[in-house]
Amino acid sequence: MSNPQPKPHSPPKTDFLEDASSILDGTSKKSGLARLLPFLGPAFIASVAYVDPGNFATNIAGGAQFGYTLLWVIVASNLMAMLIQSLSAKLGIATGYNLAEQCRNHFPRPMVWVMWALMELVAMATDLAEFLGAALGLNLLFGIPLWVAGILTGIITFLILGLERYGFRPLEAVITGFVAIVAISYVVETVLDRPDWSSVAYHAVVPQFNGPESILLAAGILGATVMPHAIFLHSALTQGRIVVREPHLLKRLFRFEQIDVVIAMGVASLVNGAMLVMSASTFHAQGFKTVGTIQEAYLTLKPLLGNAAGAVFAISLLASGLSSASVGTMAGQVIMQGFLHAEIPIWVRRLVTMVPSLIVIAVGLDPTRTLVISQVVLSFGLPFAIIPLVMFTSRKELMGVLVNRKLTSVLAGLVAAIIVALNFYLLYLTFFGG
Repeated sequence: MSNPQPKPHSPPKTDFLEDASSILDGTSKKSGLARLLPFLGPAFIASVAYVDPGNFATNIAGGAQFGYTLLWVIVASNLMAMLIQSLSAKLGIATGYNLAEQCRNHFPRPMVWVMWALMELVAMATDLAEFLGAALGLNLLFGIPLWVAGILTGIITFLILGLERYGFRPLEAVITGFVAIVAISYVVETVLDRPDWSSVAYHAVVPQFNGPESILLAAGILGATVMPHAIFLHSALTQGRIVVREPHLLKRLFRFEQIDVVIAMGVASLVNGAMLVMSASTFHAQGFKTVGTIQEAYLTLKPLLGNAAGAVFAISLLASGLSSASVGTMAGQVIMQGFLHAEIPIWVRRLVTMVPSLIVIAVGLDPTRTLVISQVVLSFGLPFAIIPLVMFTSRKELMGVLVNRKLTSVLAGLVAAIIVALNFYLLYLTFFGG
């Protein structure tokens, strides 16, 4: 099936758009960071998914139990994320459609409905992690009961999402600010915990596992890093942000978006690595190998590194949870609109997706274990996002001058194959006991 013509976009003329247009057509006199700024934003919003509370849960558990052993998983996962998010951004730029819309345009209706249902489950797992994380952050910082913290989280995310009415730049600024808070917090934590840098360097590049539980945590880290909803969202963030159709301008715009991806995903990678390093050098090194929950991490950090370390940890968790809960709701809207051409008010979606998290809180389930399992669920959803993305971005008639090079498609296909193989191995361990 040929691709329908892209939907017309008529973004309002703003200083931001005028700057972007003049930079792309070569008439701008700006240089350095000022030349790059109009193109930064979409990848930073998508990168929130890579530093959300699910990452806290999997990285803390992995570092406490296995030290620096799984650090290479974070490095590999973020390299995969850079590749996949570049393809997602490229799809939106080249076609004017996001990934969910392309699936609807090109796949049989029954498959579209199945994919929508799977992605909604993934979105629920995502929202569970993000909502619980923000509630835990409020609980740890202020001693607020979890159920009250959960309600406050919902209210705050409503306010953040309300910024959309003023355009995407204010929302991008707020989300980027939250990412900065998380990053700065982990710079502080890394300075305080004084890791073994030689071991960090070794395990960042040498692949190793240490038993079946390490593989489960590796899948969780992968699911928490290369997240399906972020793949769908990124293509929507670029599809109508800066619209050009001339081949040379498309190439130039994509180069700027690649820089956006490298910077945003690079920051996310460093933050993820710092989380695991903090856990390994503080908990594992001190013999606290069973620190498997966020609450235990917070309480154990205080006597080991001081009250300031515990507060910084809780602040970073809160910033991560609030920003990722907002971005997760945006992604859910993109998935529903793209697959079904249906739309519900964003506040209704926020209310509905709060329910599973409030149930987890109400029945007293372990929040951190729930977070880890939710990340494994995300890992199982990844092939249903990555495989269509590689298919579409490899088609010349869809992508034009931005079609994948053969090597790019091979590498992206290899990423999908690794994820599928890891998931099948997890199923084997689950049902046959390894």
